[in-house]
Amino acid sequence: MPRSPNTPNAENCSLAELETASQAAISRRSHVRLMAIKSLIMGVAQGTVAGIFGVCLRTLTRWVARFNQAGIDGLVEGARPGRPRKISPEQSAQYEELIEHPENANYVHWTARKFHGYLRKELEQEIGYRTVVRWLHRQDFCLKVPRPWPNGQDDEKRKAFVEQIKTYLQDTDIDLWYMDETGIEGDPRPRRRWAKKGKKIRRPYQGTHIRMSATGLVCPRTGEFYALMIPHSNTMVFQIFLDNANADITFERKRNLLILDNASWHKGKYLDLGRFERVFLPPYSPDLNPIERLWLLMKGEHFSDFYARSREELTERLIEALNWIIDRRELNKKTCGIPTKL
Repeated sequence: MPRSPNTPNAENCSLAELETASQAAISRRSHVRLMAIKSLIMGVAQGTVAGIFGVCLRTLTRWVARFNQAGIDGLVEGARPGRPRKISPEQSAQYEELIEHPENANYVHWTARKFHGYLRKELEQEIGYRTVVRWLHRQDFCLKVPRPWPNGQDDEKRKAFVEQIKTYLQDTDIDLWYMDETGIEGDPRPRRRWAKKGKKIRRPYQGTHIRMSATGLVCPRTGEFYALMIPHSNTMVFQIFLDNANADITFERKRNLLILDNASWHKGKYLDLGRFERVFLPPYSPDLNPIERLWLLMKGEHFSDFYARSREELTERLIEALNWIIDRRELNKKTCGIPTKL
């Protein structure tokens, strides 16, 4: 007697095998199908099984037919191919080249809108704006503000400097001290912040152009930071800084190399360096001076949206900020990691 098309063939597998397969199913749909077939083999009425699993009798009959034809494999769902991508690998490589080199398309820079328009008009690609944006994110592109970079760098001198620093780091008799000056404005530039759409946000300013300066040095190995507030920078002021640093710092190693930029007042012929030995950075290489990171951190933490009503108020704020750097000695070690790669 032929089997009814609504009856699963119990000879295809055991109930235990159905149970194991349903527990290991990679999708809920596969699990439901396997459990429905198990229920039918156990003698549960079709109408009841359809109600339990929320399917119609026609769907249940289709599952039975697939099970009778291919067993468990007929019910287990594989990976779905999905809709084919609109951007082929060849197109993707072409688009990446355009994004990284907009000059090849006679553009200075791209926005998503510009790039989408170029693909549609110039390359005659039938592609949507959202597809372009999704592709940009998939390729790890994101919007960045270019960092200003000096044009007068000498790559050979920079490489030689980095190699020399590596040599210094291997000598346990040498400590490296990185020095720099920084200026603090009483009316700093406002920083971006979150705000409701349509709401105007304001920051008061004095307009008096109050300014203070500080000279500091840091030892990345120990995190020790030393600084003085100064009215301006010249050879005399730099000598005063050197005298105070030599008197106040307890030097732990025989040689103490003072690494600084090429400002004219740093090169005075008759400067008394005390315990320090000068080493000059390559021209236009602030990225090789770790103290620059401390200044940026200090300004972000203490002078973001701060405005001074008087020089005294700015001075008090600067004292607070410099003491904050002095007190974070252990963190300074992490902040001021010495660059050994370009």
